[in-house]
Amino acid sequence: MKQRLFLLLLAWLAPLCAMAAPLELPLLFSDGAVLQRDRPLPVWGSAAPGAQVQVEFAGHRASDVAGADGRWSLQLPAQPAGGPHVLVVRAGSEQRRIADVLVGEVWLASGQSNMEWPVATSLHAAEDIAGANDPLLRHFKVPKSWAATPQAQLAGGQWLAASPQHVGEFSAVGYAFARELRQVLDVPVGIIDSTWGGSAIEAWMDASMLGLDAAELEARMAERRAEDARTEAATRERVARWPAVDPDSEAFAAAELDDADWASIAVPALWETEGYAGMDVVAWYRAHFELTGAEAAAGVTLGLGQIDDSDVAWVNGQRVGATTNAYNVPRVYRVPAAALKPGRNAVAVRVEDTGGGGGIAGAPGEVFVETKGGRRRALEGWRFRTATVVVSADEGKNQIETLLYNAMVHPLQPYPLAGVIWYQGEANARDDAAFRYRGQFKAMIEGWRGAWRSPAMPFLWVQLAAFHSGDDRLHADGTVADSPWATLRESQSAALVLPVTAQAVSIDVGDSHDIHPRDKRTVGHRLALGARRFAYGERDLVHSGPVFRAARPQGRELVLEFDAAGGVLATRGGGNAPRGFEVAGKDGRFHPAEARIEGDTVVLRSAKVRQPAMARYAWKDDPGEADLVGQDGLPASPFRTQAW
Repeated sequence: MKQRLFLLLLAWLAPLCAMAAPLELPLLFSDGAVLQRDRPLPVWGSAAPGAQVQVEFAGHRASDVAGADGRWSLQLPAQPAGGPHVLVVRAGSEQRRIADVLVGEVWLASGQSNMEWPVATSLHAAEDIAGANDPLLRHFKVPKSWAATPQAQLAGGQWLAASPQHVGEFSAVGYAFARELRQVLDVPVGIIDSTWGGSAIEAWMDASMLGLDAAELEARMAERRAEDARTEAATRERVARWPAVDPDSEAFAAAELDDADWASIAVPALWETEGYAGMDVVAWYRAHFELTGAEAAAGVTLGLGQIDDSDVAWVNGQRVGATTNAYNVPRVYRVPAAALKPGRNAVAVRVEDTGGGGGIAGAPGEVFVETKGGRRRALEGWRFRTATVVVSADEGKNQIETLLYNAMVHPLQPYPLAGVIWYQGEANARDDAAFRYRGQFKAMIEGWRGAWRSPAMPFLWVQLAAFHSGDDRLHADGTVADSPWATLRESQSAALVLPVTAQAVSIDVGDSHDIHPRDKRTVGHRLALGARRFAYGERDLVHSGPVFRAARPQGRELVLEFDAAGGVLATRGGGNAPRGFEVAGKDGRFHPAEARIEGDTVVLRSAKVRQPAMARYAWKDDPGEADLVGQDGLPASPFRTQAW
């Protein structure tokens, strides 16, 4: 009786509620969508409480009644690859027609900037953009967003087909991966790109994955909200003294300028560390240096560190250089004699920061004036002010537990997926965080699988590429004592114990000087090999390089055994002496090793280690010289024979 009265009440209220609660679908159900083939298809959304919801797709129908909270959910039968179809959803007098819907393979691409990195700035950009003409390959970009609680809807996004007009915006790794699947499977492929540059793994996990209870999580969030409010207020107070000016004006570049109301600032340093946290701006720096007449007549070289993100530089009012969107590239500008004078010379730098850290950063030795004879001196008297400023507590949210999961992963569920490709870890490659990652990564994989109710959902990832981070801890002689980047790679490899997982090793396609190596095509191909092996049943496909199996001492040598395709080991450049190996005795002090390949083993020795007890390979942040590969040219993963 109570249930009948409730339904009657809902039916009476439905016409009134419909005006306040329109029919809404997750944004993934929008024109051009790709749906996962051969899986039951859930469709869900919200409508007026009590509304009768009907869904039609590919000749099938299903219905549900919106609950008291307006939520409804139903399921359509699995569909084979094909399309285009139209998805029709009706609730009362409302109707949504989702056109051009394909059924094929849907993969979630997630992580930080190396997964986010667009085709337009990758190594093969011109070729990929010109050749992009595949309406059956589609990409959905989830906007960067965060939330303190799990969200039902994404902040935005739309499906776009691969074309010269749009493919430049696609994830370069995701596009290379999807393009190979299109060639091999000959079905539609959709990539959901949910990425945020610089993000930590903790932000992509919910409380249960992190081992936090609700009360503990809320306490942490409350503390952070209070800290955000204090930080934002302090930054606003600091910049309030400077009225906004035209960001394109060059008035502050003048040779002579009264900067008495500017602030002193340390250089090099991100301005967030100098009291301007949460600030994205166009800002100005000024400094000066002294020259003799002879030095001025010969010209100088100006070093301005690594500027995040873009800059224009002037000396004595004359423009001497500019760089756009290259936060980790040292600025070195040649200053001609015509721009210089004996005595005091003024430097002005306009900096534009679009997010994350900002300002003149880098190492102290990268900020200098160098005269013709090679003598360097420091710039003096650094002053700072803003031109335009946006202060927001959004900064740093990609580091905080659960926030990205809530806004950028939870709203995707339970949209069926073929699997996940993941490229993240740089933000966690530091000190003890690199070791903690092994537990976190496994927990995240299992947590995402649980959220999608798919315990065997394929999960593939990219191991960190080679990059000179400067974070390695060194002995006095310059050899590596330990490496957070190597430890992080080891933590990634540890997740291979989970079923239906694969790792794309990328140390050979890194860039010592750029954390964003541009060859994303090779990375996407190696991920596709893992997908073909584990998701699509190509059991004989070689998808990885040699894998270390065991070590055994043999006199003054240490013999390493590997699992390798065909039992074949090789070096990337040819020859029988792979590089990148080190050995240590029981004291744990490693020394470079002479290495030789013997069948499916590598034999190591060092004149400095009489009784080798352990070995390691590619154990540093930038092991680009390490060259052990298998018969298909795929690289061996960095490893150590035992932890210390």
